[in-house]
Amino acid sequence: MLIACGDALIDFVPTRNAGGREAVMPAVGGSCLNVAIGMARLGAPTSFVGGISTDMFGRMIADHATASNVDIALATRSDLQTTLAFVRIVAGESHYAFYDAETATRNWTYRPGTIPFASVEALHVGSTTLVSDRGAAETKALIADGRGRSTVSFDPNCRPNLVKDKPAYLARIAEFAGHADLIKMSDVDFAYLFGDEPCHRRADMLLAQGPSLVVITRGNDGAIAWHAGAGQIEVPAPKVEVADTIGAGDSFQAALLFALYKQGRVARERLKDIGADELRRALSFAANCAGLTCTRPGADPPWSREINWSW
Repeated sequence: MLIACGDALIDFVPTRNAGGREAVMPAVGGSCLNVAIGMARLGAPTSFVGGISTDMFGRMIADHATASNVDIALATRSDLQTTLAFVRIVAGESHYAFYDAETATRNWTYRPGTIPFASVEALHVGSTTLVSDRGAAETKALIADGRGRSTVSFDPNCRPNLVKDKPAYLARIAEFAGHADLIKMSDVDFAYLFGDEPCHRRADMLLAQGPSLVVITRGNDGAIAWHAGAGQIEVPAPKVEVADTIGAGDSFQAALLFALYKQGRVARERLKDIGADELRRALSFAANCAGLTCTRPGADPPWSREINWSW
């Protein structure tokens, strides 16, 4: 089983009404839920851990997850309201305004002993859940229970407008990176976290701390990865007609974890020994899945039937 733990919310994505004026359309989102949706749609047994409201929007989230074959039995349901995020596209990048005070996601609490880590091959964490002290603390407790038994996948998926104390946030991200086996971030995340530092230098530093794989996605320029054994590998982005980029990074993450799962390389020790050809194939698959997600509005990861790929 693969697990994603973190945020589940409603994105209000930009569109146009019949008169051509700006409008928004509700769509189920949240980076970690998107990763769970992506893995399940591709065919991996997947569960989501986090807070989901019982309000109208929470029911939308639960129905969407279930329809995508995500098991939400490990999620915590409450009558707290759902996190809402309003999206605008500026220069090709998605910008968010979050409404996340006293929500089901923000008040999620890890329940020790509820997750069968013996059967969990990979645990994915990251995104807005880690901005708040409480969310970060609960996620650390979860990782402490699972690390050593499950591969820890980490995507900071930074949201600078939510960060009130950047030095503290950077220290927190560094701590989570040190506990991860696989780190993925976008080039925009990298610039926010590390400024103009050369990517390869930071990747070497991260690998020296324990992770087996570091990946940076670069939009139209594809993705680049560093692995302690397989070395540096780059893959191109597919040429597609972009509707928007919402959820593209999450789709990449989901597809990468799925590809490693299909190759029998997602377990910690097996990931350490992955070969260059296997890793390139996994990254190429992830890039193609992310590209397909970009062709339709909102976070809408592909189903296995939509991907022409043989394993």
